[in-house]
Amino acid sequence: MALEIERRFLVRGEEWRELIAWQAHLQQGYLVSGPEGLTLRVRTATSTATAKAEAGQQAWLTLKTAASDGGLVRQEFEYDIPLADAQDLLAIAPSQLSKRRHGLSLAGGDWVLDVFEGSNAPLVVAEVELEHAEQSLLVPSWCHLELTGHSSLSNAALAHSPLADWPELQRQALLAGLADWPTAGQV
Repeated sequence: MALEIERRFLVRGEEWRELIAWQAHLQQGYLVSGPEGLTLRVRTATSTATAKAEAGQQAWLTLKTAASDGGLVRQEFEYDIPLADAQDLLAIAPSQLSKRRHGLSLAGGDWVLDVFEGSNAPLVVAEVELEHAEQSLLVPSWCHLELTGHSSLSNAALAHSPLADWPELQRQALLAGLADWPTAGQV
């Protein structure tokens, strides 16, 4: 069984930019996205050339189960697929999003930072994949508010209900990083 053990944070400021190790543009489509947390996602990634790797395109199909352990742990099954198949699946995916992903050189886990585009801009979220759920972590100061376990901010939820569609009060409270920002059921 493949596990994804991940913590997520709302990002403020630009200090993270000095830590960029690689970059890619991601396009994601959700073929299945249920309220219980099961998702079937198709993703394409177009990476830019770096000193360590050439530019290129990749595609995956990913199945994720509902999160457990406070939103920290999910089963995740990911499979490489041909780019043409991914593009065909994206064309029929009812919910989609795009973002710029930046791999970060940070200790303590596999850190990435997503700068959302389109109707989810200007949201910026950092994620760190951990080896185990109890792993200690030094959280950078630009990680303003922990989002782990907030299902309304999962990528699947943002594809279905983008930030631009949220009520203004809710959107502004989240982007301001208020710890008690109202969830969709509270607005």
